[in-house]
Amino acid sequence: MKTKIMNTKYIGLLLIFLGFTACNTIDDIDRMDPVMDLPALTSGSADFTKYVAVGASFTAGFTDNALFIKGQENSFPNIMAKEFTKIGGGTFTQPLMSDNIGGFLSGGVQSTSYLPRLYFNGTGPALLPATSTTNQSTVLSNAPFNNMGVPGAKSFHLTIAGYGALNPYFGRMAKTPASSMLGDATSQSPTFFTLSEIGGNDVLAYATGGGVGVDQTGNFNPALYGQSDITDPTVFGQAFTAIVNGLTANGAKGAVGTVPYITRLPYFTTVPFKPLSPTNPSFGPLIPTLNGVFGQLNQVYTYLQSVGAINNATQRSITFSTTAASAVVIKDETLTDISGQIAGVLAASPSFDALLQSFGLPTDATTKATVAGLFGSFYGQTRQATATDLLVLPSSSIIGTVNTTTYSNLISAGLSPALAGQFSVEGVTNPLADKWVLLPSEQLAVKNAVDAYNITINNVAAAKGLAVVDFSAILETGATTGIVTNPYILTTKLVTGGLVSLDGVHLTSRGYAVMANKFLEAIDIAYGSNFVASGNVASAGNYPTNYSPALR
Repeated sequence: MKTKIMNTKYIGLLLIFLGFTACNTIDDIDRMDPVMDLPALTSGSADFTKYVAVGASFTAGFTDNALFIKGQENSFPNIMAKEFTKIGGGTFTQPLMSDNIGGFLSGGVQSTSYLPRLYFNGTGPALLPATSTTNQSTVLSNAPFNNMGVPGAKSFHLTIAGYGALNPYFGRMAKTPASSMLGDATSQSPTFFTLSEIGGNDVLAYATGGGVGVDQTGNFNPALYGQSDITDPTVFGQAFTAIVNGLTANGAKGAVGTVPYITRLPYFTTVPFKPLSPTNPSFGPLIPTLNGVFGQLNQVYTYLQSVGAINNATQRSITFSTTAASAVVIKDETLTDISGQIAGVLAASPSFDALLQSFGLPTDATTKATVAGLFGSFYGQTRQATATDLLVLPSSSIIGTVNTTTYSNLISAGLSPALAGQFSVEGVTNPLADKWVLLPSEQLAVKNAVDAYNITINNVAAAKGLAVVDFSAILETGATTGIVTNPYILTTKLVTGGLVSLDGVHLTSRGYAVMANKFLEAIDIAYGSNFVASGNVASAGNYPTNYSPALR
């Protein structure tokens, strides 16, 4: 079998550069609002003299998997600040990076943890071939900044003194080494603030990592709490309440954003669960052989169900279609592990000898036990993916490739290189590891946490009289009908949708313009201003969805 049996990268995307415009039809261009007299802009009961934005990646202007000058200049707080200056808003400062490359230098070399931005290379997202010029250890001198957006910050991080030692984005902008994000924000005595996407990072690492630290019912498990886990809703509630109390202590008004269901982002919706095509010349001809091998395994499942060892033989069965696309094989940790049972049944089966002979292997007891054990360890918790599973975006470059660790282990177990290669193909003979798939139970864990976070956000906002932006509704619209923002209709489709950037998680600059307008709309409702009615909002068409690779 070839080292790579299929090219699944960015499956299903028909990527053309014109798609970046996200302009669906000519009708979209013609659908403009008529010219009319607009009322004068008023601030209502809000005071925008000193605006401070507090948040994480979205607040910072993070896009295309990096923070860089153009993205920061098009951050939603900076877009809003331009409107605030029309009614008394002051200067809005941002901790600008040193370039439009993104990422950090660490010890004079490119940091592998903070890489340059992505760009569109004609077929899909690609890493910009450049080296960062922003030094990770540099501390800016004009702190604190009005934009207190720190990529990667979780809710409880905002109150940690010395957080800059843990996060270089805050380290370079902190007022002192002992500063906290909240402390630097409140030290500016804001008259108005935005608090956005607090809670997003509290579930993001868990989701992008395929899920860890939550039990199979989707409930938070304190015993599994860790760096990449979902933040306990109680911890989130305490942190969010403390942050809002701090920001409003001097009477400041503000607007907060709820946490969207991040599983609606293209990071989780781009890669199909059925990417294995019988027309692929490296996969199609192997289907009969694969079905023969898995046929024996399926018989084991049926037998184990007949004796009461399992009750889901059909769910576990693996079959590849010769006429239609097939689902990948995944490891599902919610299934009962029957590795030992599989090994025992195969080793005792007379038909297993024929299978070994078809592999060119001897049928002595030692070989039978070894190979049966390998089958058990591989397929004790496996099944084919279904439409309810979400494959994370990076899996697109993994599916169909040989897992080198598995390959080496099989060689060590005595298999020939050819046979080891055949049983090491990701998503086919080598089940995709949990980190590549967000299972339904893991999706439920994310939803339960987000729902709990949003209850806190809405309750705290109501108690303080703050404006609220419902980002769940915004993202849902982008994922379904699309967001109409003349002359465009923005969707969450990767690359072509115009709303979400090339990393599949963060917004494009055009998306941030939409976000700014949603904040202005909520501010109008809460405080009696009239940004929307007076036409003092961002024009989405003035903001890009992509940046040229020549931009450095």
